[in-house]
Amino acid sequence: MTDLSTALSSNLIPLRAHNVVAVASGKGGVGKTWLSITLTHTLARLGRRSVLFDGDLGLANVDIQLGLTPDHDLGAVIEGGLPLAAAAERFDEGGFDIIAGRSGSGNLANLTPARLTELRRDLLQLSREYDAMVIDLGAGVDRTVRHLAGIAGTTLVVTTDEPTSLTDAYAFIKVSRQSNPKADLRVLVNMAASTREGERTYGTILKACQTFLKFAPPLAGIVRRDQKVRDAIRAQTPLLVRSPSADAAADVAAVARGLFRSPDPR
Repeated sequence: MTDLSTALSSNLIPLRAHNVVAVASGKGGVGKTWLSITLTHTLARLGRRSVLFDGDLGLANVDIQLGLTPDHDLGAVIEGGLPLAAAAERFDEGGFDIIAGRSGSGNLANLTPARLTELRRDLLQLSREYDAMVIDLGAGVDRTVRHLAGIAGTTLVVTTDEPTSLTDAYAFIKVSRQSNPKADLRVLVNMAASTREGERTYGTILKACQTFLKFAPPLAGIVRRDQKVRDAIRAQTPLLVRSPSADAAADVAAVARGLFRSPDPR
């Protein structure tokens, strides 16, 4: 396989893809995986051929939230040589494809730089087969998370109003800006008590970024706290199937429309 510099300098493989959206957070427990699932589902309903990649290597749980038992997962790609495209399985209930991870696999969480480079390249190539690719990243800012986030045209940094969540989201933005000053980083406030409270939460992280980073990340959207989200997760059923008219569903739809408002520049 070619190394990173060769692969990413090739005219055939861009540094990043504008139709790839990474969903990140500084810490766990902010609803990142649920949001990734619902965002992908929403994009599919908006007519985009979509795929969800479970990039939380080692702690994957997209399949668990959806009650799926996939025939293939990322482990077969990394360890068994299965092509990444062959690991994509159709989730008929949502109308989109899923590449499942493998929960609890330390081998996936600690990929070598060379193998991580190959995975990045394969993801970029696969993204050309879809209108939208959503990557559910692991929490934190470790090497694997930064590598996978680097291919995304847009990264949604998910936070809640909890102080630790805000602090860790700020840390993610800081490190990402250091790695790539031109990265399209947008803040998404999840589980907000109300739209107004969500705006206040965004204002807190915006002020910190402006003061210390001289950077103003735009607001991607606010998703209100909704008991129907919890009910859907417990039932291992997508929110848009169980409660399509839920407030949280409408909020995610607004986020999805904002992501692809302009034509794809590819």
